[in-house]
Amino acid sequence: MEPIAGDVFKALADQSRRHLLDRLNDRNGQSLLELTAGLDMTRQSVSKHLAILEAANLVTAVRRGRERLHYLNPVPINEIAERWINQYDHTRVRALSDLKHALEEIPMENPEFVYTTYIKTTPERLWQALTEPSFTGRWWETTFQTDWKVGSPMIWDNHGVIIADPEQIVLQADPYTKLAYTWHSFTPEMLAKIKVDNEVGAKLASEQRSRVTFELEPVGEKVKLTVVHDNFEMGSIAATMVRNGWPSVLSSLKTFLETGEPLV
Repeated sequence: MEPIAGDVFKALADQSRRHLLDRLNDRNGQSLLELTAGLDMTRQSVSKHLAILEAANLVTAVRRGRERLHYLNPVPINEIAERWINQYDHTRVRALSDLKHALEEIPMENPEFVYTTYIKTTPERLWQALTEPSFTGRWWETTFQTDWKVGSPMIWDNHGVIIADPEQIVLQADPYTKLAYTWHSFTPEMLAKIKVDNEVGAKLASEQRSRVTFELEPVGEKVKLTVVHDNFEMGSIAATMVRNGWPSVLSSLKTFLETGEPLV
């Protein structure tokens, strides 16, 4: 079930749960064992608190082998701030704003981006929006030339810049369920488009290639979309860029599917 504002406020009302969020803010992507270490709580208690935070969409759990790693998810805080922030007095606005910024931070010692949102659409329609040029071009101003078979190359048209590279490939494509591919290379044309200086551009071009994964899960009349962008090296500049870029891109996707009008 999609979380509502009351679930978020209830989750944040408990000091122990706020402390768990603080720990994830200090170091994102921790297992249950790591989060329990040093706390005056049993593993069972921590697990119950995490379940409440997950139900409120404040925490997203991603499986890595046998472990479930937990990540802060800024979406509910963004939505609360956008919908109700003007109704609160200055003190409450500042407190909410501070929490919003804290939840959006991704420490560079674990540079992964994890974002979960709910979109009023169908898995089929969302899959189209993620793969078909007539859709991606509208909400992202980006299109892909590929057959969406595992191992196939992808040619990007990113805001008018063509990016082709043999290592830009499809990693997984399970229709209506899961899609993954390697990220584009930072070509000279792309670096000129985003207007970075030579030093930053050289660092970006030398970084290892990252990957993005989209997981789709039907939830009633909506689809739960979890986006994981990872495989960054420590101190990655690209990680900071996608952290700042994905929220607006995914907001555009949600708006496009729910209203027909993208934000971009």
